[in-house]
Amino acid sequence: MENLQSTTTLQNGVKMPWLGLGVFKVEEGQELVNAVKTAITHGYRSIDTAAIYGNEVGVGQGVRQAMAETGVAREDLFITSKVWNSELGYETTIAAYEESLTKLDIDYLDLYLIHWPVAGKYKDAWRALETLYKEGRVKAIGVSNFQIHHLEDLMKDAEIKPMLNQVEYHPRLTQKELHAFCLRHDIQLEAWSPLMQGELLDNTELQEIADKYGKSVAQVILRWDLQNGVITIPKSTKEHRIAENATVFDFELTPEDMARIDSLNKNHRVGPDPDNIDF
Repeated sequence: MENLQSTTTLQNGVKMPWLGLGVFKVEEGQELVNAVKTAITHGYRSIDTAAIYGNEVGVGQGVRQAMAETGVAREDLFITSKVWNSELGYETTIAAYEESLTKLDIDYLDLYLIHWPVAGKYKDAWRALETLYKEGRVKAIGVSNFQIHHLEDLMKDAEIKPMLNQVEYHPRLTQKELHAFCLRHDIQLEAWSPLMQGELLDNTELQEIADKYGKSVAQVILRWDLQNGVITIPKSTKEHRIAENATVFDFELTPEDMARIDSLNKNHRVGPDPDNIDF
């Protein structure tokens, strides 16, 4: 892990950047377009969106403008989107994929995920993702917010294992058992809400560690993600934050500090519990 272009290799050989830009809750508009463009200009190569975010059009605009201005090629970018719960099903998931491509105005996605494990629906959706993958229309497929039992259930009937599981992951929710399960099955873990929606930024223990390295709390948390082998996609629309979040490749946390951050775990979620979703 040397810089923003540094990648990990998914189980099918596809290379995915360790750090990317998330755009959850960023509305369509110039701020979004600028954030995506700024990120790519600063060296980011991975952008994560979802159908339910309602901002795929702006993400696509930002990507195209950045490509035109920087000369970065489409094949050097890694774009992720997700199928929403209401579209889970075989035909509906394939149609949702087409709609995401249309809104983004691109020919393919690098990664397509099932957003939530809706009981009775995610297996048909997974068959659709397998079809898209086998047809070469998407580079990699995976899931989001799946617990161990969801993954076990999915893999009982799946022809292709999920290549990635994107979950809520931060020092208050370290998900050790899930992480170990994913490692055993060669499923890459990815963190959403790595900064716990900002709630951890004034944590005194994390601030002590940050002061020791001359870094911000956000940088320390993102570095902790990376050293745990977890892909991370912090969200920001401000240029100085986008740049700051990327400055995590020039220091390394000691094993003692890694363990100290691990000890902050309280199994506390800021997002929904995947076992109790009603949307």
